[in-house]
Amino acid sequence: MQPPDLDAIRSARARIGTFVATTPTLCWHAPRFAAVSGVDEVVLKLEFLQRTGSFKVRGALNNLILLGEAERRAGVVSVSAGNHAIALGYACAITGVSAKVVMPRTANPARIARAEHYGAEVVLVDDVGSAFAEMERIRDEEGRAFVHPFEGLTTITGQATLGLELLEQVPAIDVVVVAVGGGGLIAGIGSAVKALAPGCRVIGVEPTGAAGLTRSLELGAPLPSVAVDTIADSMGSPRHEPVSFAICQQVVDQMVLVDDDTLRLGVAWAFEELKLALEPAGAATLAALIGPLAGELRGQRVAAVLCGSNIDAATYHAHLEQGLASLAAAYEGSLRPSFD
Repeated sequence: MQPPDLDAIRSARARIGTFVATTPTLCWHAPRFAAVSGVDEVVLKLEFLQRTGSFKVRGALNNLILLGEAERRAGVVSVSAGNHAIALGYACAITGVSAKVVMPRTANPARIARAEHYGAEVVLVDDVGSAFAEMERIRDEEGRAFVHPFEGLTTITGQATLGLELLEQVPAIDVVVVAVGGGGLIAGIGSAVKALAPGCRVIGVEPTGAAGLTRSLELGAPLPSVAVDTIADSMGSPRHEPVSFAICQQVVDQMVLVDDDTLRLGVAWAFEELKLALEPAGAATLAALIGPLAGELRGQRVAAVLCGSNIDAATYHAHLEQGLASLAAAYEGSLRPSFD
């Protein structure tokens, strides 16, 4: 399975471009963060400013626009913990296609409400594991097309438009750091990056409680089942799939793991230094830079994708409070910025 090429990625960009935002980049220098991470300046891709609050809309729209007429009439079905459900609802509202999305009952109520706001019909099940079985039942009984949240060339090519934008905005990058759930985002970004800048390294970040791609790459085959236990629910894929995995094998140079406490630190850093309210997945790349990658990327031009901000106020506040407490404890005495 070959990664999507530049022609395919550029075609997807033209196809979805009217309906998605070209999200900005920010060259961020924060002395305290630089002291901890070892990276003097980080190029931040502000994808959380995307319509629907995450990158997922890129792949969802690429799928919906390419549906045949019969598929449009039948509608689509999918599985999601939240961000893909919201994106699919938006894409269906744009294209006039009906959507059913199977979500676990534990999904964030704010995400369920937002998916419904865009017009998606949400079907709740007991857990993420049973969601795929329910999706298959709906697909088979109602004849709906399955729009996968991360698998397949159409989805991956849509997500690759993010990597294309990033390299057009900031061509000279040595390393791109990307949050990983199912693997569709990093497969797409990696495809674009390796086509445009083959020497640029692509590093994936997973939670320790959902390390499916890390383990799959170590084993040489996609895991059919992954135990998920992390606050970064949008990174908690219960399985991995052959197409995205095969592309990741070709474009991902390194994987690192971050625990929930470090994810909360990433949320705290984003708030404290950037005044951004990110969900844990959206702050995962910052967490990696101050965690397992600290000191490793010194002297390199690093880009970090901030991929999402779909989180309710109460959950965000709880994570932020814990993260700020850890930040104050860890860096007590060094919170005053130095501009030496």
